[in-house]
Amino acid sequence: MSVIELRGARRDELDTLENLMQFYTYDFSEWLPLKLGGHGFFPIQLKDDYWRQPATRPFLIHVDGELAGFVTVDDHLLIEGADYNIGYFFVSRRWRGQGVAQFVASALLSHLPGRWQIFHVDANLPAQRFWARLIPELSGGEFTRQTKTVDGYPCTFYCLRSLSPAA
Repeated sequence: MSVIELRGARRDELDTLENLMQFYTYDFSEWLPLKLGGHGFFPIQLKDDYWRQPATRPFLIHVDGELAGFVTVDDHLLIEGADYNIGYFFVSRRWRGQGVAQFVASALLSHLPGRWQIFHVDANLPAQRFWARLIPELSGGEFTRQTKTVDGYPCTFYCLRSLSPAA
């Protein structure tokens, strides 16, 4: 059984997060019209301002000691009453379908109790299936779901209160 670790990223690891953003964007190019730049990289803007915001909390994901992805929590909220938002969530292809993303989502919600906004672009069918299956479990069935358009793309938003960790 694999050992999955979720830990806060340190300031000196922000370059690692920026590098992983290329893979995140590559994956997203399957669902959104994102184009490679002439230099062979996606022309994403550096996220220095995002990383420096007090509410932004970047985490790195490791599986068996190997870097496997990242997730961020922020306060870019579109659902009234939510405390937290999952901003970016990326698990490298090698580790998909092995419970890593489920572990990470559960660990995040346990670590930061409160009301969560979790959303996905509707064109991203794997995310659609993942969250539709996991949200009821994470919330004990207590959640709301609504559709909103973000940057011109239909998205599904879930709002749920994280369950308290077992005492």
